[in-house]
This record gives sequence, structure tokens and C-alpha cells, in this order.
Amino acid sequence: MKPSDARHIPVLGPEAVGLLAPRDGGIYVDGTFGAGGYTRLILETAGSRVIAIDRDPTAIAGGADLVAESGGRLTLVQDRFSNLADVCAAQGAATVDGVVMDIGVSSMQLDQAERGFSFRFDGPLDMRMGRDGPSAADVVARASETDLANIIYIFGEERYSRHVARAIVAARSETPITTTKALADIVAKVVRAKPGEIHPATRTFQGLRIFVNEELDELHQALDAAERVLKPGGRLAVVSFHSLEDRIVKTFLTERSKTGGGSRHLPEVAQAAPSFTLLSKRPIVAGDAEVAANPRARSAKLRGAERTEAPAHAAGDLPGWPTLASVMRAGR
Repeated sequence: MKPSDARHIPVLGPEAVGLLAPRDGGIYVDGTFGAGGYTRLILETAGSRVIAIDRDPTAIAGGADLVAESGGRLTLVQDRFSNLADVCAAQGAATVDGVVMDIGVSSMQLDQAERGFSFRFDGPLDMRMGRDGPSAADVVARASETDLANIIYIFGEERYSRHVARAIVAARSETPITTTKALADIVAKVVRAKPGEIHPATRTFQGLRIFVNEELDELHQALDAAERVLKPGGRLAVVSFHSLEDRIVKTFLTERSKTGGGSRHLPEVAQAAPSFTLLSKRPIVAGDAEVAANPRARSAKLRGAERTEAPAHAAGDLPGWPTLASVMRAGR
């Protein structure tokens, strides 16, 4: 790769790719291509091949030069990373040597006002990573007050979610809420922040973004898919930036790496053989130098595991939280 490829340094990039331990002839999946930072690091290993996935057409277009420079070692696919098993199969890779994922919204998406992810820039209230389906403005316009409160509380962890939902419903009855500034101003009137605290609208915007993009459902399904495609000895590395995502990753890997069952008081229960071995008991976090260079790294946690020879476990049911389809259907 060329020196210019260093223009995007992914959070915990060397650590995440280090867990993958790429090798000549290995096939790796970058489930969240973004600006291509993890992919570039993997491709530094001669003879490695990457299947990279992103649902954002802007990211796909932006990766065209890297595809051209890779000498046929990079395949870039526009899709959801929950579909990574199907994507790999379509590329003739029934099994792979490693999967890396970087969960959440990317810096380049946050920095584009027209995408509507951030209240730092006034723009259309969109928030869609893939540019399809209902936007955040659609949800704000059609969801019931109860659904809005649940979305903001569950996915944004906003304790004043009911107050925010009530204010949104009152405001939209007078005029449509179509911009990031309009929504941020509404939230700021009912959620007070002390000096030095995060912006009052931070959690509301987070909740809507996660909900609109079905990010937590996607993560659940992507982890199951990675388990199915990784060959014995293959490795999974996941970087998350919020407790909601990290909790899902931690629970998944803990359950998949469990051995034994029962207790001294109860008979041993039947349990599937562990499909993963943890690569570290605690998450890997960014060092002081990386945090100083990139404040976003402060909340990052990296977890990794190695696939065993045991069969993949049965996929678990998704949690019973509000879904985009049900909320939009109810709002008609």
C-alpha cells in the first residue's frame, strides 16, 4: 500500500488487526469498511485478501481507489454486515480466516452535515447509513409518543426520554421537524446540561440513529454470521464505542466461550461446546497517545476471540425492543 493510505487511522487499528494476525493467503472480512482503515492494515500483509462490506454508498465510492491499488486482493461490497455470511459465499469464500468490525457511526458520516447524524452542523434530519428506508425525520414525524420515549430511552439511555418525547410531539403538531438544529433545540429546552457536560441532545440523537439503522439488531446478526464463517483458528475482532454495543459483544463472546455447566448444588446441564476462545479477559482500550490524537478513541473497547473446531451455536432471538418496521407501521 502507498504512504497516502495512512490518511485514515482507525481507532485501535493496529491492535485489532494484530488480533487477526493476518497471513499470506488468508481471507479476511472487514465488516464495516468506512474509510478503509482496517482493510489497509490487513492488506499490508502480502498475499492477504479482504472482503470489505459497507451499507453506505459513499463509503463504497470512496474505496474505489483502494480496490484499484490492491491488485485484486480487495473486494468491496455494498451490503449490511449482518449479511456477511451470504456476502462471503457469493465471493467464493465459504469460510474465512478473520473478521473485524468497527461498530457505530463513522467520523466521516458525522462530519457531513447533509447526512444529518450530528447536531454540530445544521442539516436534514436523516441519519440513514444506507440512504434507504425511513429517515430520522420520518420516525420523529410518525412514531407515537410512547414509541419515541422507548426509542430514546432504550437506544439513547436518556433518562428524560418521556419529557423529550412529549416535547417532540407538541412541536411537530405545530410544524414538521426536518432539521438537526430544530430537533436539538427542542431537546435542549427540556434536558438541561451543566457546563462541561455533553450536549443535551446527544443521547436523543444517538437513540434515533441506532434505531433508524437498526444497529443493535445488525450487530447481533453480524456476530452470529461471523461465528458461522470463521474457520477453526480464525479470529474475530470487534471495536465498539458505546456500552450498548460492548455489552452485546461481551455477552456473545462470554456465552460462546463457556465451558462446563451446572454447579455443585445442581446437576450438570447440557451445553454446547465452546465455539470461541477469548483472546483477552478484559477489553483492550486506547492508550493516552491515541486518545490525545483522537478523542473518539477514549470510549473504544476492543474484544477478540479465536474460533474453535466446535459447531456454531444456534442463533439467539433478538431482544424484544421496538423495531423500525413495527413503529412505522403503528404510526400510519
